[in-house]
Amino acid sequence: MDLLARSEYAGLVSPAVQVRSIERYEITRLFVPGAEREENLRRFFDPYESIYSWMGSGQREFATHLKLLAGGRVKLFPFRPPDSQVHISDYYLNCVTERPSGETFPTVPLRADALAWGRRYLSEIGFEKKRILALAPGSGAREKNWPVEFFRQVQRWWEEAAGGGSLIILGPAEGEWLGNGYNWGSAIVARNLDLAKVAALLSLCDLYLGNDSGLTHLAAAVGVEAVALFGPTDRAQWAPRGKRVTVVSQNVECSPCARWVMKSCPHRRCLTTLRPAAMIGLLQRLLARGEGEFPRGNLLDKGVGRH
Repeated sequence: MDLLARSEYAGLVSPAVQVRSIERYEITRLFVPGAEREENLRRFFDPYESIYSWMGSGQREFATHLKLLAGGRVKLFPFRPPDSQVHISDYYLNCVTERPSGETFPTVPLRADALAWGRRYLSEIGFEKKRILALAPGSGAREKNWPVEFFRQVQRWWEEAAGGGSLIILGPAEGEWLGNGYNWGSAIVARNLDLAKVAALLSLCDLYLGNDSGLTHLAAAVGVEAVALFGPTDRAQWAPRGKRVTVVSQNVECSPCARWVMKSCPHRRCLTTLRPAAMIGLLQRLLARGEGEFPRGNLLDKGVGRH
């Protein structure tokens, strides 16, 4: 099985899956007239028994060229489901197989080298014997983010009252405005790590708190006790799935809202009314519930999550 995607996703898939960059000639060429006559493109697609694509379904030229080159082996799907009430995981799974019975929980296989790095990293920053709270205050859109100062209040409680260590995880999208430009006190800021290291690091934490973001889905998939904060986006479609995930939403009357409304919202009540004190209480209960149940590193050396 080959996955044509962004090459950095290689750190999140099974070793049985080869990740090949989507930014390759054989794919980009499909958008160009005359692609169906190129023998090297035909040779590229010939070895595959089945081809599933969520790219280019709305691009007539792309779809035509791919079908001419690969025939009936191609199945093209829209990138997002036409029914907004279908969870995104169910949608993608249903495209490739019959719908399984019951709810599915995605898992990410953890690499042994990444786990070894994660343990060394925690030891180097003095977190080896501390309870660790991972905070992910960013996302792909600032309008989805819980106020940064609220994260800071949770962080201060964790360090002062619970005696734990705080790990702020930032990606490229928010690294500059939440990293260099914000004072996180004694917390350790980890930024721009490759995804295999991020997954390993999250799996070694005790609790996680984050917005509607890819990091929150990743936290759910590696089995850490995770709290996902949802405001303007639709939890029915986008909530992370996992056996140790708690999704929090105020369910205000105007949420979820359209993207253009979200971009211009003057009050952001769906997020600003989620108070830090309530999140602290929830984290306390989750920590007490999981005490001793999921020790750090449990089964991780075998490459599975802690579900």
